[in-house]
Order: sequence, then C-alpha cells, then structure tokens
Amino acid sequence: MSLPEIVSREQWRAAREALLVKEKAVTRARDALNAERRRLPMVEIEEEYVFEGGDGKATLLDLFEGRDQLVVYHFMFAPEWDAGCPSCSAFLDQIGHLAHLYARGTSFAAVSRAPYPKILPFKARMGWTLPWYSSCGSGFNRDFGVTLERDGELVERPGLSCFLRERDRVFHTYSTYERGLDGLGSTTSLLDLTALGRREEWEEPKGRSSALGMPAGSERIRYHDEYDF
Repeated sequence: MSLPEIVSREQWRAAREALLVKEKAVTRARDALNAERRRLPMVEIEEEYVFEGGDGKATLLDLFEGRDQLVVYHFMFAPEWDAGCPSCSAFLDQIGHLAHLYARGTSFAAVSRAPYPKILPFKARMGWTLPWYSSCGSGFNRDFGVTLERDGELVERPGLSCFLRERDRVFHTYSTYERGLDGLGSTTSLLDLTALGRREEWEEPKGRSSALGMPAGSERIRYHDEYDF
C-alpha cells in the first residue's frame, strides 16, 4: 500500500500552505459556479404528477409542504425490486437534520418508482424519518431523466432535482445525476444547488435572500430542536 511521504513538521506546514492556496482558489471557483447555477432559467411544471406518501395522494406542490423550495432525491427503487439501491441508501444516510433546510424555506423528499407499500417497510428498516414518496404510475421519473429505456428495458439512475414555488406555480430550476451527486448531503451543499441558494447577502445574484429563510452561517443558526416553524 502506498502511503504519504514522512517529513518534518516544518516541511509539512510548507506543503500544507501551498495546498491551501489551491483550496482557496477552488472555493472561489465554486462560489462563482454556484452563482452561475442560480442564474439558470427555470421551466414551469404543467404536468399534474400524482405521488403517494404517508398521508395518501399528493401533488408536486404538496411536496413543498408550504415552503418555497423543494429538493427531490431520485432514489433508485424500481417496482419489481424488493429493496432500495444500496448506493442511494448510503446517500440518504448522510443527509443532515432537515430542520436546517426547513429554516431556509426549503423542503427535501425522496421519490422512487416503487409502490409505497414497498417503500414503507424499507424506510422503517433504514430508520429514516424524512419524507419519501412513490411516483408509481406517473411519468415523473422519466420526465426528469432518472428512469431511462435502454435496449427495450427500463433502467434507473440516481439524481437530484430542485424546484421553486411561486404561490401555486411550480418551476424546475436544476437537476444533476450520478457523479454530480458527489460531495452532496450537507445542508449548505444542497442549498447551493437551489435557485435561492443559502440566502446569504454576499451571494450572487443579489436579491435572492429572504426573510422566509434563515441565512446559513449567520447568528440565527439554531440547534435543530430550537427552530420555531
């Protein structure tokens, strides 16, 4: 097995400082990329998708739970499977407490093609409490590029889509798939994919921060059991 070179503390510090210059450059580039993502146009959703969840039938608007943004994780779980995808399960395992997303006016939900009676016991087995809906019978997965037809067969791929709500109108703002999911899972990494971002004053474009959501990294961050929704 190849291991790092052994050096003195002074040599390590010099190497670390050289790397820090590159890390800061990546951070600045990431901020610029996030701003460019927030400037993407959006598409109004006119299809009446119907999902099934713990409270019965639901529309895409219902998945917002009254908030103005929604992040959907396209969880690979085909109707004929007995359990969800292991890689998708590992992704959901790393999702933080949803209260921090809720505080910024953003909801999160997983959606799969499997019927809800199959999802429910697997969700209980995994110990998850986050919202998870079945899109069985709708074209939602195909329309958002996570269920594809190849050689006459349907195949699944993981993905994540972001939506924005203006009253009763729903808009699709962003989607990413497969390797695009690398490094996601934290509250800020998910917010960086959305049209409104972290709702910080320093973010571009200006005017996206709102009193409806708490800016990440500010003095108003709370313990997850102290938010008053």
